[in-house]
Amino acid sequence: MSEAEVLTEVDGNVLIVTINRPDAKNAMNKAAAEGISAAMDRLDAEADLRCAILTGAGGTFCSGMDLKGFLRGESPSIPGRGFGGLSEWTPKKPIIAAVDGYALAGGMELALSCDLIVASASSKFGIPEAKRGLAAAAGGLIKLPRQIPPRIAMELALTGDFITAQRAYELGFINQIVEGPSLNAAKALAAKVAENGPLALIASKGIIRDSHEWTEAEMWQKQQAYIAPVFTSSDAREGAAAFAEKRKPNWQGK
Repeated sequence: MSEAEVLTEVDGNVLIVTINRPDAKNAMNKAAAEGISAAMDRLDAEADLRCAILTGAGGTFCSGMDLKGFLRGESPSIPGRGFGGLSEWTPKKPIIAAVDGYALAGGMELALSCDLIVASASSKFGIPEAKRGLAAAAGGLIKLPRQIPPRIAMELALTGDFITAQRAYELGFINQIVEGPSLNAAKALAAKVAENGPLALIASKGIIRDSHEWTEAEMWQKQQAYIAPVFTSSDAREGAAAFAEKRKPNWQGK
């Protein structure tokens, strides 16, 4: 992992992961993908970390694949994890995208792969791959129609047009729009998430992300596998005790 390509910082229980290629509009290359992948491993491995924020340096989230690297034969994907080390899998813990400027092509697909999105009012989103004779193969054609109306996803894929943060918010694609840089608002949202029980966060994310694959006949049984360890945990007892005693809970993650 190259520190020049991806920076990490711990703020309380939150891991802040910054794509650090501002001169290239944070276009994704192999080193940056490896850096994000390593940061997500750290997120899941360190018990004190409750969630992560993924953002970009220099006022841009990510402008997509580094086309110069592509022409050199370099892949911005990690085997088994996909574009940016994130498009084909997800860590157990929540990720918030803090989007400024452009989240285009693979950049939008990175945002799609996060669990929550905070965006600056001036940011723009799009999957313009068709304009370059390519297709949004890192999740844009698969995940986007699950997160916004399919006809709108089809329009974005076929025209390659961008949408504003306001339009993305209206479509339910992003959670918050803020004036100015998005990171402070993302930190505030992450702090709210990080206050909660770590096992509950993991189970809740897992169910919401996975349940679209479950049939109605199996969904309650499938959910139980995620929920049962939460309700039998020490944290569940601690949460109830803290509520009764009017204090903050002391989570142990077990």
